[in-house]
Amino acid sequence: MLKKISAVCIGFLALQSASAQTDPAKKSTTTFTGSLDAYYRFSFNDPPAGGTNNFTSFTNSKNSFELGMASIKVDHSIGKVSATVDLGFGKRAQEFSYNDVGTTLTAVKQAYISYAPSDKVKFTIGKWATHIGYELLDAYANRNYSMSYGFSYGPFFHTGLKADISLGGKSALMVGVANPTDYVSAPNGVKMLLAQFSTGTTNDKLKAYLNFQGGTGLTQFDLVVTGVLSDQFNIAYDGTVQTSKIGTTNSSWKAHAVYLNYDPAKTFGLTLRADYFDDRKLAPVLGAANKVFALTLSGNAKVDNLTIIPEIRLDNATGAIFSKGSGGATKSNASFILAAVYKF
Repeated sequence: MLKKISAVCIGFLALQSASAQTDPAKKSTTTFTGSLDAYYRFSFNDPPAGGTNNFTSFTNSKNSFELGMASIKVDHSIGKVSATVDLGFGKRAQEFSYNDVGTTLTAVKQAYISYAPSDKVKFTIGKWATHIGYELLDAYANRNYSMSYGFSYGPFFHTGLKADISLGGKSALMVGVANPTDYVSAPNGVKMLLAQFSTGTTNDKLKAYLNFQGGTGLTQFDLVVTGVLSDQFNIAYDGTVQTSKIGTTNSSWKAHAVYLNYDPAKTFGLTLRADYFDDRKLAPVLGAANKVFALTLSGNAKVDNLTIIPEIRLDNATGAIFSKGSGGATKSNASFILAAVYKF
């Protein structure tokens, strides 16, 4: 696999060299970034073998040390065109590309080519992480290590064509068309419509993103708002509702999450996430429960490029979806995570 990564990098460098020889006036840049995360998760209910008491993404383990994901990303640009290859290895990448498990495509987190004919418009084709929601796949991009329910039940990514359009000031519009959600190769000819309208104040202290996806009987609206209250405090909100129709059956779910971030020092911060999920109409996501509320408190201790994240999480559902060590069922569960995240 390392040989494959090296081949990708050599290919980009060769492209850079050849382009520079063709047109010396054009500036060519290549950027390499990478990350690695690992964690230990303990469930206080200590469910029987095979159980994890986890209904969200990327931390489906019990009382063991786990490797989350190792990533390497290459960005290359020259003139008006650019390309990104973002590769990931580990369970986190496999769950992200769950429809491609068993193929080499699970390692491709993102791969896309962009062309910007002007500073107002950019076209992109390929696979990219979804615009919907506040949380992101890469552990270093989130302050909580475990994921919210809203993130975990989609979408994760899109494969298609999109246009990013600047509307002036802090406002922008994205429109696109893509394969059915979370598919690199379309299982049918029906496509999804994508859209995002974003805006903010001139000082960037308040930002808002209205997101949409629709098609194949599925419709989802999502709103993300972020606000900077002071140098030490900021807040974020993510609310989403998804409805779908399969044959004559209608189903829907909704989720809300609030993030309170406090940074008393440059090397330490705290994040409290309040996460509510309502499996409200014939959407059997959580089995016996149709509502769940989770509180997650995470610390972020930074040493150069390393972030240590101790985290305590409390989940409470309306149905008994969690397991006790005795084998009985319960409506609540507490868990602890200690994670290490490195970015370079």
